[in-house]
Amino acid sequence: MVRYLWMAALGWVVMAGVVRAEGGAPDPGPGAAEPPAGAAQAPAADQKPDIQVQALEERVSDLKEKIFRTKARLLSLQEMVIGGDVSTGAKAILVHRNEMGSSFYLESVAYALDGAPVYSKADVDGDLEKREEFEVFDGRVTPGNHQVAVRLVYRGHGYGIFSYLEGYKFTVSNSVVFTAEPGKATTVKVVGYEKGGITAELKDRPAVRFDVGVQREDGRPEPAPAAKGAPGAKEGAPK
Repeated sequence: MVRYLWMAALGWVVMAGVVRAEGGAPDPGPGAAEPPAGAAQAPAADQKPDIQVQALEERVSDLKEKIFRTKARLLSLQEMVIGGDVSTGAKAILVHRNEMGSSFYLESVAYALDGAPVYSKADVDGDLEKREEFEVFDGRVTPGNHQVAVRLVYRGHGYGIFSYLEGYKFTVSNSVVFTAEPGKATTVKVVGYEKGGITAELKDRPAVRFDVGVQREDGRPEPAPAAKGAPGAKEGAPK
């Protein structure tokens, strides 16, 4: 009997050693306290919200940086194109004038100053065609040379022997360079007119010219500088 008990005890010791060698934990036996469920996962669960908050903060910081860079670029552009200090800068005024006859209906206008759009409008119920003269830009610019570009689109309005003009479109575009001087206001009046007189065909008449005037900002007149651009217009073919 003693021999059998001794052999059973020896077998239990051998099995326990095998379990420890394979990395398994020995049976704690009855009555031993078990670890609470999910205890191993608790640290990972606590870390997840922190990681999400950190990622969100990084995205917000990145968006702030992009907004800051965009704002800086816009301010820089504004200073170059329509900036200038009040005391040392210059002023530019762009005026549109319509001197076309009733055979041409103004459909749209587009103005750009130094390549930057400053005014664009399409006619709606005659609110553009019926205005003989209006201001399209009034602001400060840096002293020096500046370019004004304009694009006018007319629709033919024929009647009688000129009824063939009905539905035709004429695009007139041109540009001019003017010099803005410190402490002075330069007015560039862009005039759409009919060139060639009564001897010219109607389809060849749409044109544009630039009338440039300069005066001190205190109101005293100044002689107009010579405009550096072709005074004539460049007409597109009827569409």
